[in-house]
Amino acid sequence: MPTLRRDRTTAAFIAIVLSAFAATGARAQSAIKLVVPYPPASGPDILSRLMAEEIGRAHGPTVVVENRPGGGTVIGTEAVARAAPDGGTVLLVANSFVVNPALKKQNYDPATSFEPVCYLAATPIVFVVNGASPYRTINDLVAAARAKHGELTMAGAPASSLQIAYEVLKRAANIDMTFVPFAGTAPGVNALMGGHVTAVSADYPTVVPHLQSGNLRGLLTASAARVEPLPDVPTFAEAGLGRYEAEIFYGIVAPAKTPPETMAQLSGWFSAALKPAEMKPKLAKQGLFPVGTCGAEFGAYLRKQGEEYSRVIRAANIKAE
Repeated sequence: MPTLRRDRTTAAFIAIVLSAFAATGARAQSAIKLVVPYPPASGPDILSRLMAEEIGRAHGPTVVVENRPGGGTVIGTEAVARAAPDGGTVLLVANSFVVNPALKKQNYDPATSFEPVCYLAATPIVFVVNGASPYRTINDLVAAARAKHGELTMAGAPASSLQIAYEVLKRAANIDMTFVPFAGTAPGVNALMGGHVTAVSADYPTVVPHLQSGNLRGLLTASAARVEPLPDVPTFAEAGLGRYEAEIFYGIVAPAKTPPETMAQLSGWFSAALKPAEMKPKLAKQGLFPVGTCGAEFGAYLRKQGEEYSRVIRAANIKAE
């Protein structure tokens, strides 16, 4: 009898341990790590935290935002490429995700190392000048650049979608402004407001307050259509500069071979997080516009952007810094 009791006790103990293990596994699966390869308080970080809060509130899983900047986003991106394809780890991506492969070697391929979840939001690329400058339209700037070959300057982040947009403008308008690299838009804007450069190829969120105050003037956007808050700023096509269409995008991808049912769940959660009425003004405050394109359509967009960036990078001979 003692042996029988010991066997029953052992069996009961094992059952408890297995139940606890299963419960722990279930809890782990209900948590998602969202890796953001940008620093805290940046636009991508703010967007990620808005999504994490809404998904947790509406659907239950805890979304933990982990900032892993460095290497021009390569460090965080490679970490997610190596993560288990179980839906427990996803990556916030922006233009560098498809720009980097044409500029540097990395241990991942955007097309094969990841599965596209959702294109969350976009923000315009806008060319700006000092509000006190004599250039009131893009035609004014182009005329001056042609008359003063190489004397005018365009600031921007090097080896980025912002420099690529300038290279497209340079060729479309047949101008030769000197490109001045800055580590981000903000220091370039400071140089512009100090009178040290002529113009800046900028990400919209960084220049929103300066455009609203009149300290800066927008001349051109690379968006497909006019940007609602910038009704007087033309697109490339409207300015007679071809049909170049590009914007800064923010989306989510998961490691390759993540199961289809898990991908469907992730896409559902992230697309739903964009839909509450209060989300649009929260995004607008950051200069972001919701998109919500998911799955294969987002994957096609990434491939197209990568091909276009590679073409311009080769033509302009842009090198990684």
